[in-house]
Parts: sequence; structure tokens; C-alpha cells
Amino acid sequence: MYVLLQEVHVKLIKQFRQLFIALSLVLVLVTTTACGTVTQAREPVALPGSNSPIGYGQVERGNTRTGQELGDWVVKTSRGLVQDAYVRGDDKLGAVISSQVRPNEVRPLAKSLIQGFHQNAPKRDLTVLMYAPDKKLILTAKYNDTTKQIEYQ
Repeated sequence: MYVLLQEVHVKLIKQFRQLFIALSLVLVLVTTTACGTVTQAREPVALPGSNSPIGYGQVERGNTRTGQELGDWVVKTSRGLVQDAYVRGDDKLGAVISSQVRPNEVRPLAKSLIQGFHQNAPKRDLTVLMYAPDKKLILTAKYNDTTKQIEYQ
């Protein structure tokens, strides 16, 4: 009986931790970005992982001033969960997660980023690209504003 209670307790702690991480990030994203505005990009900029000659280290956090600020803010407020971020146009956010993010926490983190990004860029479809610490794409989350659904790839 005692072992069973311990197992339930451990499961509850794990679920609480995941929920806490997701809600913390949403709260920080919503409260900080609610006053900002997003500006449409004038020129497309290559994304990390594309066939462009621009290397990852040369890509800026944003191709607009607001995008730069949002990318900086995501990294600063993520409490170590996101080690780098970039914004392209007004509908694409890329995040390089740190090694402390567990595989089962990537999807809730992507959902939190979508929710926070949606506060800053309402009424449009959004994409969040999640990269592993080695900068390889591991998850794409696409938010459809019409259906209010997130599709994970």
C-alpha cells in the first residue's frame, strides 16, 4: 500500500512539474508581450536548417525590431528552458531548447510558446519550430487561427 502511494505521489509530482513549466511560460509570455506589436517583415530571411548559405550563428533573433525583442525576451524569461530563439515575419518563432528540457516536455513548451506568441500576434496562423540543443529540428507546432487548433509535426 505504501509503495503504491509513493508511485502515485511521484506521478503527481511529474505532472505538476510539467503543468507548472507550461503555465509559467504562458504567464510570462502573456504578461510581457501583451503590450508589444509585431511588424511585417520587409525581406524574407533564411531560417536555420534551410539550404541558405547563412550559417546558424549568423542569423539574428528577429528580422524586425519587434521580432528581435520578442526573441530576446523568450530567451531571458524562459528560465533556462530556451537557450536561443528567433522570430521571422509576424508568424514564425523558432526556439532552441536547453538540455534540461525532457522529451515529454517539448510539446507542452511548444504549446506555451504558441499561446504566448498568439497574444502578441492575434488573428493569424502561427508556427513554432522547436530545435534540440544541437540545433536539429525536433517538432513543428502550427496554430490555425480559424479552427483554434494546434497541429504537431
